[in-house]
Amino acid sequence: MATENKKELILAIGSEPDEGFDPTTGWGRYGSPLFQSTLLKRNNDMEIVKDLATEYSVSDDGLVWTVTIRDDVKFSDSTSLTAHDVVFTYQTAQESSSVVDLTVMDRVEALDDYTVQFTLKKPQSTFVNLLVTLGIVPKDSYSSDYGQNPIGSGPFKFVQWDKGQQLIVEANPEYYGAKPYFEKLTFLYLSEETAFAAARAGQVDVAAIVPAFANQQVPGMRLLALESVDNRGIMFPYTMEGNKTEEGHPIGNAVTSDLAIRKAINVAIDREALVEGILNGYGSPAYSVSDKMPWWNPDTVIQDGNLEEAKKILADGQWEDRDGDGIVEKGSLKAEFTLIYSASDNTRQSLAIAVADQLKQIGIKVNVEGKSWDEIKKQMHSNAVVFGWGSHDPLEMYHLYHSKYRGVSWYNTGYYANDLVDKYLDKALTAKDEETANQYWQKAQWDGSTGFSAKGDAPWAWLVNHNHLYLVKENLYMGQQKIQPHGHGWPLTDNIEAWRWEN
Repeated sequence: MATENKKELILAIGSEPDEGFDPTTGWGRYGSPLFQSTLLKRNNDMEIVKDLATEYSVSDDGLVWTVTIRDDVKFSDSTSLTAHDVVFTYQTAQESSSVVDLTVMDRVEALDDYTVQFTLKKPQSTFVNLLVTLGIVPKDSYSSDYGQNPIGSGPFKFVQWDKGQQLIVEANPEYYGAKPYFEKLTFLYLSEETAFAAARAGQVDVAAIVPAFANQQVPGMRLLALESVDNRGIMFPYTMEGNKTEEGHPIGNAVTSDLAIRKAINVAIDREALVEGILNGYGSPAYSVSDKMPWWNPDTVIQDGNLEEAKKILADGQWEDRDGDGIVEKGSLKAEFTLIYSASDNTRQSLAIAVADQLKQIGIKVNVEGKSWDEIKKQMHSNAVVFGWGSHDPLEMYHLYHSKYRGVSWYNTGYYANDLVDKYLDKALTAKDEETANQYWQKAQWDGSTGFSAKGDAPWAWLVNHNHLYLVKENLYMGQQKIQPHGHGWPLTDNIEAWRWEN
């Protein structure tokens, strides 16, 4: 059968969501919710545009957000979507105590059938991102097993989920937006290695693959390499050792708490070499947690791979190799620390080993160890760790760098603190519009004198941004894709309505 007549796609583009397809507990926050619509969305340029909303406004004090929604929207079960469903969705998400953080919301109410009003406890500029990511669920048919059998107003409707194997969806005839070309999608839950084998066998139309397979030709398929903010970086314990968490885990590290060590490492690391050698060229050097996002400060980019400059930074910081063993020391303290990574992640392992080899050239000894996440959780406040982040929401920056999040969950695990950075972050969070907020997000990174970037306090050494790699049937057009977030969910499907066959 000719592909141009085929109205079905078979996709192997990501892992199975453990908790199902319920937006109120987190489904869709790293890409398109597929089954559900959102009030707002971001276009290819990361600008906020309307989806269900026809207009929205924010009060002068930043506390009241009023959203008017379309009056022609139906769920896939043919019931109408109204403001009451929006209210129910946000209330349910707030009560779920899940990864959807709505603690800032005081209340949400329907002013009429098509007008919703959110009242916040305090101004929060990033609240707009919840309007972008939280899919709307139907009040009347929502139940405890909604995530296993979702109903929504998005471009596709749920048909069948064979756990551990596949998900089948069909075009939603009630969808108010551009009608998808494809009538049916089958998502196969395959590892990236198995997905590559399926692509070679002609069993899938799109397959997510790892960089190791990217240069292998597959007949009838092309490689789609998408930019992402899906980054990997090294978090440094920022404080001196000696303290412990409430659970008794050690905090701080005598070596990485030294600014000269952190700055020298940032300057010495050859990020281009990491991209070429470990990602096979499918990525980009990373200098922040949010490269190329609207809130990123491009002044955070540094000249790296400069071993002589790194040695000078160490010498100026009184780190010298006095005993000739190849390791610099400061007094009786050797420049030696442990760098841990998830033992199940080959890319993080390769990055850790490569960085250790690079830093050996400037007299810093890095002991690389793979650990389970349970082990990492106990050791991450006192050892450097290879972490991965990358979001379409600047709130991630707040969590990683604000002192109030020191030691909170997986956030500011190095216990970084800078009073001026805190002030910038607070001003960004409480700004009344995104443009003003972005100015403060950028100052928190680097204001010309201080900040949390490598030019300032350098509590992290960001390494690389992954490209997200897909093998795609040669004549499958997938539209213009935006920069991808961290590798959860299925952000590739964000523009699914634009996909079609080309002659």
